[in-house]
Amino acid sequence: MRCISRARSVALIGVTTVSLFAGGCIGRKGATPVTEYELKNYNQNLYQGKLYAEDLCVAQNDVLLEGYTEDTDLHSAALFDLTGENVLYAYKAHERLYPASTTKIMTALLAIENANLDDLVTISGNADASSFSADAQVCGLEKGEVWTLRDLLGALLLYSGNDAATAIAEYVGGSEEAFVNMMNRRAHELMANDTHFMNPHGLHDDNHYTTAYDLYLIFNECIKHEEFVDIIQSELYTAHYTDAYGNSQETEFLPTNLYAQGEAEVPENVTIVGGKTGTTDEAGYCLILMEKDFSDNPYISIVMGASDKPVLYEDMTSLIEAIPSGQQ
Repeated sequence: MRCISRARSVALIGVTTVSLFAGGCIGRKGATPVTEYELKNYNQNLYQGKLYAEDLCVAQNDVLLEGYTEDTDLHSAALFDLTGENVLYAYKAHERLYPASTTKIMTALLAIENANLDDLVTISGNADASSFSADAQVCGLEKGEVWTLRDLLGALLLYSGNDAATAIAEYVGGSEEAFVNMMNRRAHELMANDTHFMNPHGLHDDNHYTTAYDLYLIFNECIKHEEFVDIIQSELYTAHYTDAYGNSQETEFLPTNLYAQGEAEVPENVTIVGGKTGTTDEAGYCLILMEKDFSDNPYISIVMGASDKPVLYEDMTSLIEAIPSGQQ
């Protein structure tokens, strides 16, 4: 299905924001008369910024996909063809849901955009692993340790450490509260308008939510950064840090997604680049992935709210298997 437009915003220099509506798809591969008018009249020197749906796809309603059997027990699922700018599948893609640790893709994005990944970060008491509940996923950070921001990103994206998320938030934002404000501003800039963050890690809060489509918008921005892709495609990440006593230490992180671990079989029609898992009691089991077909065309697949881990990977595998293989 080609793009169906939603409200899009163009920033007027030093003045205000103009909201526009148009039908059809905004993109390189053709435009309706209305979108042609937009591109002609709202791409002048008076305006800055890109039209909302340019290079993106939007589906207002569910989109069926041949070869994929819909699982209505899921809260939401979607599949996006980034090259063709198509929504190949959408099931409740605009329904607000709890994202769990898929939240951390926004945390990573802000770190990459706003700091030097070689910066040194001193772990605070708030980011100490002992400050989290016993059942929370943590990397074991301790107050007084010194890590590079890059290695904290490895701990965040591969091992999904909640302590790493707090350490990154405090360093990049100055405080966790200020960083959360940055997260919400960035979500708004990406037109992820059904998203609201309350923390940098995704531990449950009733007011912390997103949608499958908004996750696509955020993840699509993340994978534009080589540093992000390098980390999510790692099968093992080795981090080097200094402990609170000044001693050099080393630790390793394995990815949490079962495809990377070799515990879930990768469909033969694609290569899985990597992604992010998320799990809480309230969110269920969630997974967002980037794949490439044999022609190196990228896709983003999302499953949210699976009842358990086997169901999550069964549904994700079925969704990925419906991707056209391209040419070998």
